[in-house]
Amino acid sequence: MAGNDLGGLLGSLLGGGQGGSSGGNILGALLGALAGGGKAGAGGGADGNPLGGLLDMLARSGLADQAQSWIGTGQNQQVSGGQIAEALPNETLDKVARDTGVTPQEAADRIAQSLPQAVDKLTPSGQLPQGSSLEEIIRQQRI
Repeated sequence: MAGNDLGGLLGSLLGGGQGGSSGGNILGALLGALAGGGKAGAGGGADGNPLGGLLDMLARSGLADQAQSWIGTGQNQQVSGGQIAEALPNETLDKVARDTGVTPQEAADRIAQSLPQAVDKLTPSGQLPQGSSLEEIIRQQRI
């Protein structure tokens, strides 16, 4: 399943074991749910990259400064699980929770813990990559 593959790639990007794998799994499930489209997804544009759609969704929910700090080269601002839960559609958070075997609140907390580091690592130049699928972006960063 694409979410599992994406979770493995994100887990590798985040440093494998010691929380990296679980962070990758939760983010893989999130991005998989968003890429799945439908009413629960944020989409991601024609390039197949749901990361931009996710960051736009967070920005529209009042987390623009935090999301921009993850992309930029400075200090990453943190977000809370409650802020993530408010920013994501309930259907998306419920799907992530089901896919990863946790409660929706646990899913939101894990996303809040893992997302800043993942976005930071995916944007080492301080800009959101354009024109590639998320899987390609992750593979490029591992080289």
